[in-house]
Amino acid sequence: MDAQVKKIWTDLKAGKYAPVYFLQGEETFYIDMISDYIEKNALSDAEKGFNQVVLYGKDVTMAAILTNARRYPMMAERQVVIVKEAQDIQDLNKEIGGKLLLDYLTKQVPSTVLVFCHKHKSLDKRRDLGKKVDQYAVMLNSKKLYDNQLPEFVYEYLKEKKVQVDDRAVQVLCEYVGNDLHRLANEIDKLTISLAAGESITVDQVMNQVGVSKEYNIFELQKAILQRDTVLANKIVNYFAGNTRKNPIIPVVAFLYSFFSKLLMATQVADKSEKGIASELKVSPYAVRDYTLALRQYPPMKIIDNIAALKEADLKLKGVNTGSADDAQIFKELIWRLMNERAA
Repeated sequence: MDAQVKKIWTDLKAGKYAPVYFLQGEETFYIDMISDYIEKNALSDAEKGFNQVVLYGKDVTMAAILTNARRYPMMAERQVVIVKEAQDIQDLNKEIGGKLLLDYLTKQVPSTVLVFCHKHKSLDKRRDLGKKVDQYAVMLNSKKLYDNQLPEFVYEYLKEKKVQVDDRAVQVLCEYVGNDLHRLANEIDKLTISLAAGESITVDQVMNQVGVSKEYNIFELQKAILQRDTVLANKIVNYFAGNTRKNPIIPVVAFLYSFFSKLLMATQVADKSEKGIASELKVSPYAVRDYTLALRQYPPMKIIDNIAALKEADLKLKGVNTGSADDAQIFKELIWRLMNERAA
């Protein structure tokens, strides 16, 4: 949770509501989290009937929104106006709509909590509204998380739920679900439903939940490659190649490319202890063991050779210079190269 979200969330939990929130950006999870909290908690159930309005951008103009915002609450401390899909407000990106909102922002109604949920993009900074809105409203610019930020999200999300989790389980969740935070949170919610009090989420539970084979998965393949275990690697490769629809190869190549790219960075780290590598590469303490093992197995030139092989395979899988080889053949050749070919 970044500093912006944390500050807004802390204030909301303390019952501090601002007159205007403008929540925007590519990552919709935090936009929904904040707006949902305000919708559920800013007013009591008895107060909501007269004092809470939920509007949808495509159905309203800015004038209609602000007419609602300028009303005064009835028998309540505040009223709440939430505009969902605010990016679709009919005149938001026109001069008249932007001017109307800026005028309201300079003369806010303190008893109104006005929330704009502007998803998937941000306001145009070349326009007056985009330049000035953060001077008057509580702003959130919600960006997609990088892969190395996902474990922190999982730990924080589970901390809120007071649930413990194994490091390995976090790694599997992040790698197989990816950076769609709504889906990631949904998978975590499903995992926590059946947990007994005080029970931790385990890697086996995660694998069962997200449909990962315990024996033949991307982590076991990486482990086999790092240990140069040809027999195990071939078993896993054949399992993946046997059904490339169920086990698409491109994400596997991307995963291995990310690993060897970070491994190349690790060769330049001054402190090659597990703590030093984890800090420099921003990986979990559990994952760093794979890097320390790989540094013993792969010299720098071989790592560079493997990165080149992964790039070449990625292009072939996307239809460039493929020849007559299918995905399974490309994948089998790639894994052989990663384990056996050495740079001159």
